[in-house]
This record gives sequence, structure tokens and C-alpha cells, in this order.
Amino acid sequence: MTTTFDSVRIRRDLHRIPEPGYQEFKTQRYLLDTIAALPQEHIEVRTWRTGVLVNVKGTNPQRRYGYRADMDGLPIEEETGYDFRSEHPGFMHACGHDLHMTIGLGVLSRFARQPLRDNLTFIFQPAEEGPGGALPMLQSEELRDWMPDEMFALHIAPEYPVGTIATKPGILFANTSELFIDLIGKGGHAAFPHNANDMIIAACQLVGQLQTVISRNINPLDSAVITIGRMEAGTKQNIIAEKARLEGTIRTLSAESMKLVKSRIEAVVSGIEASFGCRAEINYGSNYRQVYNEAEVTGRFMSWLRETRAGDVQLVECTEAMTGEDFGYFLEAVPGFMFWLGVSTPYGLHHAKIEPDERAIDVAVSVMTDYFTWRSAE
Repeated sequence: MTTTFDSVRIRRDLHRIPEPGYQEFKTQRYLLDTIAALPQEHIEVRTWRTGVLVNVKGTNPQRRYGYRADMDGLPIEEETGYDFRSEHPGFMHACGHDLHMTIGLGVLSRFARQPLRDNLTFIFQPAEEGPGGALPMLQSEELRDWMPDEMFALHIAPEYPVGTIATKPGILFANTSELFIDLIGKGGHAAFPHNANDMIIAACQLVGQLQTVISRNINPLDSAVITIGRMEAGTKQNIIAEKARLEGTIRTLSAESMKLVKSRIEAVVSGIEASFGCRAEINYGSNYRQVYNEAEVTGRFMSWLRETRAGDVQLVECTEAMTGEDFGYFLEAVPGFMFWLGVSTPYGLHHAKIEPDERAIDVAVSVMTDYFTWRSAE
């Protein structure tokens, strides 16, 4: 199908205004204004915090289908060559949420004009990157009576060429948890280490020991990751650090492994407390469920792609990834799936130079509108 929807302009407008979770005020306003310009006969709009919900009323509804798009940006200083760079210093749409929203608006534009037999719910969700918007939105009054029977979402994939859709039944993305560990000892003068309790030494020991949690506790045939991505300690070269902070992430392919990893982290940290005579505090921050694609629903979509779109869409049955996505909370409540959308760029997700190929937007709009149409007509 073709669309007159101006996907490039909308994507670039959204790219200019990345905002952190639950502060997507400009983004929400832009979405609401864009939706208000559509025919209103068949749609209803609600807001939830900084998110937006849209109901497209079917002509003779038997079921309800849903599409979810995340809204927030990342705290990254943009380094692309775009002339539509972020207007918000220190923030960037480096994970494709500008494309995800644009695709949602494109599909909504089609069905606002030509509704299906069945109802549709479009969910523009804030705070995917943190602190997590899916679970509270899922539990909200605003969504309750528009809850889909089946739920779909996509995520851009830099490594796949435009025209590629990659997915699989079962687990697609990992269980994830943030990890923050604060160590508190006793500061002092560098010349008198015996009078202090150095938390840089404690933190270095802890980082090394955390790597054994995976290698000596998780079945080698399973998969899990602990990454410490940031460490902060000390104030000056001749002052022994009283405090140290480690910031990282945990990724596992099963909920059971996540529980085990956290238990072992707590045991290791207790050992550091005993060894160094310090105090430690652990905070797991935001926790996301695995993205688990329901087998029957996902298989139906993959079969439909092979049978109807083989000429213009390349379907790849991919392996699972250790990425995290709070769409997993929706899939825990509603059967559905997520898929990777190829955007053909050498820079990965969360990279300051990522420049997704905008041709992928119309590919996704075409696929999702055709699939919703086929699914509703079954």
C-alpha cells in the first residue's frame, strides 16, 4: 500500500524534542496536535501522565488489537550530521522512539479515516528508558476498558537492512534490572591510610567479584550478564575516598536466573562489608520483564508475512537478545509479539551517531496497516 502520511516530517519533528521519562510534555503535545488534525468521527483520545491513548472504534467489533510506541529520549549528547538535531542539550532519540511514534501515527492515520471491523488501541507510552512506564500504564484506569486482546510493538534494529523484519516465538528480549551499589567507609588523608577506610579499594574488589556471579553460578547453557558501566568515587588525588558508587545492569533469559543473580550479588556485597568493615546499600532501580512472544500469535504473523509480503519484506527468524524492553509487561498480561525493524545504520542503539534509514517507517506502516486489516477481517 502507499500512504500520503508525511512520515519524514513527523519523525524529524519528534527527533528534535527528545525528553526524559515522565517529562515528555512537548512530545505529548505534538502527538495530541497531530491526532487532533485527523478525522475525529471514529476516534477517542485520553491522556495518562505524559502518555497518550487512542481508541479507534470498529464498525462491528468482535475483538480489540493494540499497537504500542514508546516516547522518551535518552541522556545522550547527539553527534549525528542531521540538520534536525535535538534541540534539547544532553538528550537525543538514540533508541528509535521517534520512529516508533511516527509509525504508530501513520497506522492511526489510516484507520481514523477507514476504521476496521474491530477496535484498535494505540498506546503512546512514556518512560520506557526509565523509570518504566509500561507497568503503571497497564494498571491505569485510562487503559482498563481499552485493553487489547492482542498487542503488538516493534523496535528498530540498526544491523538489519531496510525491508527486514526479525522476530521469533518465545523469548525475544531478556529480563533486566538496573543495579546501584553504594559503599560507605571512612575518608582520610592519603598519607595516613591506616586511619581511613578506602572505598576505592573496596569498589575495585567488588567489581572483580561480581564477574564471578555469572561465571560460577549460572548454567553455561543459560545466559546472563552483569555489567558495571559506571563507577564514581573520591574527590581529590590525595584524599582517601569515603564513598564509592557502582552503577550497572543485570540481564538474564529467565526470571529464575534473575532471582539467583540478585541473591548472589547480595551475598558478595555482604562479604565486601565484612572484609572492608564498611556499609553497603543495594538498589535495583527499574526492573523489566522479559519480552516473550506468544507462540500462536507470533506464528500467525510470521506465516502471514511469508505468504503475503515475501516480495518486499524479508522475514528473519532471529535469536533472542539481551536487550531490555518494558513492553514485556504488556505481553505478560496480553498475548502478542514484538519484532525488530531493519533501519540499516552502522551505529548501534544508544549511540550518539545513530542515523536510522527513514525509509523503514513506511515499510512498518504498510506492514502494520495490512496486518491489522487482515487480522480484523479473519
